[in-house]
Amino acid sequence: MLNKEQIKKIIPQREPFLMIDEVEEFIPGESATAYKYVDKNEWYFKGHFPGNPIMPGVLITESLAQTGAVAILSMEENKGKNALFGGIDKMKFKKMVVPGDVLKLEVKIIKKKGPVGIGEAIATVNGKIAAKGELTFALV
Repeated sequence: MLNKEQIKKIIPQREPFLMIDEVEEFIPGESATAYKYVDKNEWYFKGHFPGNPIMPGVLITESLAQTGAVAILSMEENKGKNALFGGIDKMKFKKMVVPGDVLKLEVKIIKKKGPVGIGEAIATVNGKIAAKGELTFALV
């Protein structure tokens, strides 16, 4: 299990944009499973939406991307690099994510060619799919 400080040794994101709280497991270059503990005091809930807080889909997607980045950037040859979005494909949002939810984030790297790859990403809450799709990344 990796905590936030250990995660920050792998990926470059920092608060308030570090969107994963812990990593349960990861296999460098292959996969990662992380968690986001959705707190009522998250900065984005002030405006999304007052009186009806819902985690924005783009931030669920970013949480998945950061999880995938743990898998890719934990490889020795990728230390010090950054994984940028190259594309988002087939992303579907199936369930609202609200304060108090524990967002389980799973990314499996399904394709790599040079500095570009694709991760199959799925976010769940209590075993129910919140979002899923494919994320293309480019290492820089």
